[in-house]
Amino acid sequence: MARASDISNKDEKTFTIALKEPLGLLINLLADLTPPCLFIMREKDAVRPATEQVTANIGSGPFRFNEALAEPGASITYDRNKNYAPRKEVSDGFAGDKIVNVDRVIWDVITDQQTAMAALRAGEIDYFETPPADLFLVIDGDPSLELQVLDKAGWDVVLRMNFLQPPFGYIKARQAVLHLIDQEAFIAAMFSDKKNASTVTSTFGKDRLVSNEENTGWFKKGGDPERARQLFKGAGYAGEKVVILDPTDWHEVDNTSQLLAAALRKIGVNAELAPMDWGGLSTRRANKGPVESGGWNIFITTESNYSFGDPLATLLLLANGDDAWYGWPKGDEYKALRAKWADLATLDERKALARKMQGIWWNFVGDVRLGKHVSPIVHRKALTGLIGMPQIVPMWNMQKA
Repeated sequence: MARASDISNKDEKTFTIALKEPLGLLINLLADLTPPCLFIMREKDAVRPATEQVTANIGSGPFRFNEALAEPGASITYDRNKNYAPRKEVSDGFAGDKIVNVDRVIWDVITDQQTAMAALRAGEIDYFETPPADLFLVIDGDPSLELQVLDKAGWDVVLRMNFLQPPFGYIKARQAVLHLIDQEAFIAAMFSDKKNASTVTSTFGKDRLVSNEENTGWFKKGGDPERARQLFKGAGYAGEKVVILDPTDWHEVDNTSQLLAAALRKIGVNAELAPMDWGGLSTRRANKGPVESGGWNIFITTESNYSFGDPLATLLLLANGDDAWYGWPKGDEYKALRAKWADLATLDERKALARKMQGIWWNFVGDVRLGKHVSPIVHRKALTGLIGMPQIVPMWNMQKA
């Protein structure tokens, strides 16, 4: 937006973005899958004053949102839009034709995984997004069910530290956590299906176009607790409480938070778990104050491995202090390099810049990665035509026998 001098409509089917200076990545940015994607608002919503909230849900074109059947937090219903005219090209993620073969799609919120699994096996639902790994053998043995990986890029597990408060306002304390982590142990604590999990050492995710191995000498099988202990001592750590936000309703991260607390305690850190649900964590992580005032030091989350391949696409690769994502990492040299990303025209140029950025990131430790996981969904075999792509599950194209 800083490079745009004007955005306006040219005619009923065309809009123009006029730039003050070249931006070779413009089309890539518009086409990126990392939310918020390029969703288009209706004119009567877009012309509202910026201070006025949009309250209507309208669907996606191929589908219409069913307001009458909506039960927020429990069930959301979409109906096939009979007036939608699909394109002629072959469906490819968000591109091409969007042919709807079912009359209605209902999203049911079933918080208990066992209950959801029972509903799937009974034929009460057709698709379950997050089956627990310990039920994969049961699923494989059910002739009516099928496991399928739709998002092959997977998700990276990320540890965020609060740069604004001690001890992680000091670089050596952040480096201590980087050296402490044994990724294989953390992956095992989170995911019992090890074949779908792996380590990740690149700031830019695993197997992305700009992933690289620059400045990854800190990675060691088993971690390096003694090195971590020395770095905490060098940071002047003197036994202050380190609060880890622990989402007890997210089983995998709850396990990982407990393992982290135990690892920190073993090297003499006064780690304390703050148990809460994810909703409470999402609120508390915005607190920039000290732990005595409801602040925090560490929390663990996940981010799409796909999104890490573009530092302009994910907030987690910002390092501009107070304006960065939760944890508020600050790295002026890294920030200056990231600003150059939009100027680069070729992939080779972006790869070279990515190596420089990663070298700096692992020096000041903008965050810590705990591993990567690919999560299969499970569906009844009668449901076919599901589209595989990163992060988002399109509802068109699928059919139910």
